[in-house]
Amino acid sequence: MKDTEKAPIPTSVTDVEKYFKDRIGLGTSFDLGVRKLKILRKEVHFYYLNGLCNTEFIIEILEELIKLNDSEKLSIQLLKTIENRITHQSVKKAETLDEMVDQVLSGLMAVVIEGESTALIVDIRKYPARQPEEPDNEKVIRGSRDGHVESLLVNTSLTRRRIRDERLRFEALKVGERSKTDVAIAYIKDIADPGLIDLIKQEIEAIDIDGITMAEKTIEEFLLKQGYNPYPLVRYTERADVAATHLLEGHVLIYVDTSPSVIIAPTTYFHHLQHAEEYRQSPAVGTMVRWIRFLGVIASLVLLPIWYLYVQDPSLEPDILDFIGPSKDTNIPVILQLFLADIGIEFLRLASIHTPTPLSTSMGLIAAVLIGQIAIDVGLFLPEVILYVAVAAIGTYATPSYELSVANKIGRMLLLLVTAIFHLPGFLIGVTLWILLLAGIRSLNTPYLWPFLPFQPKAFLQIVIRRAVPGSKIRPSIVHARNRYKQPAKS
Repeated sequence: MKDTEKAPIPTSVTDVEKYFKDRIGLGTSFDLGVRKLKILRKEVHFYYLNGLCNTEFIIEILEELIKLNDSEKLSIQLLKTIENRITHQSVKKAETLDEMVDQVLSGLMAVVIEGESTALIVDIRKYPARQPEEPDNEKVIRGSRDGHVESLLVNTSLTRRRIRDERLRFEALKVGERSKTDVAIAYIKDIADPGLIDLIKQEIEAIDIDGITMAEKTIEEFLLKQGYNPYPLVRYTERADVAATHLLEGHVLIYVDTSPSVIIAPTTYFHHLQHAEEYRQSPAVGTMVRWIRFLGVIASLVLLPIWYLYVQDPSLEPDILDFIGPSKDTNIPVILQLFLADIGIEFLRLASIHTPTPLSTSMGLIAAVLIGQIAIDVGLFLPEVILYVAVAAIGTYATPSYELSVANKIGRMLLLLVTAIFHLPGFLIGVTLWILLLAGIRSLNTPYLWPFLPFQPKAFLQIVIRRAVPGSKIRPSIVHARNRYKQPAKS
């Protein structure tokens, strides 16, 4: 449609109808409709998509406009007359064919009048969407149960409900030559870093692709260009309260239509370790939950390599841990057992995703009782292998960010491999290289291990200890907030 980007709307409604038939599929696509009326002796056509519009609005508008034939005199200002009579809060004008077609395919209605080169665009969209509900992967014991859905308008409304600040902005963009997906960049004007806002806008506007049917993930890959680095450089959330909290801290959010996940930028490694549950409990309980979560993440990374290190060289074990290690010989190398069991856990995870819900419980029982026990009985796995692999898997699932848990799993397997090959030096070098890798990552010019590297004691203390909200008066310096102090906005 490149050749029509600046083509004006023909003054003849017949030419417009021919264009819709030849280029857009009117008459071929069953969901593309047109309603033709004669108002004050002029032809007026209404173009719309059946599946994306509110039929009641269309009927109400048509009834109001038909009354013009009985109550109005002939007028050369029919465009203004119709514009004034359309009973809807959102009416704007389109001057080009491309703009008009884009709006119709987005679910709006175009009103074309004989003799006019301007079309009226009425926002009568009603997208299919589920009701806001608590996200499955961000559940809390106490707190709000509303979460983002696949509708951009609903998601921005959930944020507006929590932040009623006149400085909150949602800048709309369209991405994809064919999909023309709606994308909104959200920020608070007097808090967010203008340089970060401009950088994100420039990167999104520069996206040149047919469509972003995979929504936020495609945006992320164009925005950050992370290649084969497994570690997530942005944070996703489906919770409206989490999104609002990050806006108030100075982050920039990216909402993509058709996706319930909102992108939070910039983020560090420690952002992926936070969970809303910590802030729904008292500071002491929140701190305890946070430490347990940290312990689970550490276990998911180094538990298996350390245990295997002790199996390789029992002399490294402290006397208090002399019970660690296999109590009997096995025909299958322990390192192979660890990899097989770890991959087996991944099999179960993938199977649980694709198993119908009524059968998932039965599948879990079969996997846990039959496969695990029989594998031990026949000598395929040692009991300790199953134990430590299971603990590492639980630590993986305790990680709030799914993306980070998968990246840590990859890191664990690589660390286990170098430990098996090079023993203690391999383990120490592997851990060092892993830290250096994370330290070298930058997400939108943000150090990934901040505030650990570069080290900032006060900020690091807030990560280790969940402080009470009244005591957290300063926004994180990593976002370069224009207003560093959390306080009521003043005019």
